[in-house]
Amino acid sequence: MTAVVPGALDTDTRPAPDAVGARTVRAARRGRRALLRRPTFLVSVAILLGWVALAVGWHAFGLQPFAKTGGLLQPPSGAHWFGTDSLGRDVFARVAAGSRPALLIGPFGAALATVLGGTLGLLAGYHRGWVDTALMRFFDVLLALPSLIFLVVLVGAFGVSTPALILIVGVLFAPGIARIVRATVLVEMGKSYVQAARLQGESAFRAMLTELLPNVVGVFVIQAVLSLGAAIFITASLSFLGLGSQPPAADWGLDINANRAYLQAAWWTVVFPGVAVASIVVSANLIADNLKEVTG
Repeated sequence: MTAVVPGALDTDTRPAPDAVGARTVRAARRGRRALLRRPTFLVSVAILLGWVALAVGWHAFGLQPFAKTGGLLQPPSGAHWFGTDSLGRDVFARVAAGSRPALLIGPFGAALATVLGGTLGLLAGYHRGWVDTALMRFFDVLLALPSLIFLVVLVGAFGVSTPALILIVGVLFAPGIARIVRATVLVEMGKSYVQAARLQGESAFRAMLTELLPNVVGVFVIQAVLSLGAAIFITASLSFLGLGSQPPAADWGLDINANRAYLQAAWWTVVFPGVAVASIVVSANLIADNLKEVTG
């Protein structure tokens, strides 16, 4: 008669928590190394950090974005790297100082949109049923509205102060983020770890916070970076339309609008603020693309 060794029939073949954690750490390290080998990622990060440095420290360089420091519509030169505008103000100083409102409203608006949209997408994907239906139909209505009309309505409702513009950007981008997060959560809901959490009697809040969120946080990060570029573009667009910063504020969209009549005779007054907007939008998109490719 064959002897039965105690515990032989109930051997747990699941990996130990420490082993799972170690694999996660190794995967994170591989991802970081892969990103650091990508030139487009490194250059894009350097561009964003450069703009952040200008936004924080342009005063330290002695720049005078509001004073007449040269002749009217002077081309780029050693004295004025980006030339002067129609009022004789230094365009480089205006572009440098204009990074502050862009990098104040854009990132905070993108963060608000990610938190708001991500939370609602998480709730819709987890609960489904009437919660999912109600939220998705509401978002469908918001996404169906023309963006320009929606922006005008939001500006009329909340005003053009910095906190109001942050709120407007957050509300504008939240529905799109919510739909993407919801789609990701629906995929995760069919996996065994979610079912195990439910069978163990975990509350919905705990299951979403400790089980689902760590597995979809990559989507949150990618959407936040994408929203950053889009938010800065929208911020500049609002100023261009006269719905954001007002003269004599240093703002990229405002300066493009103020100097567009001189585009043929003094291209530098429009091109350099436009390039500033484009550099951040493209950099944010490239960073998001690299993150998406590395995280799979």
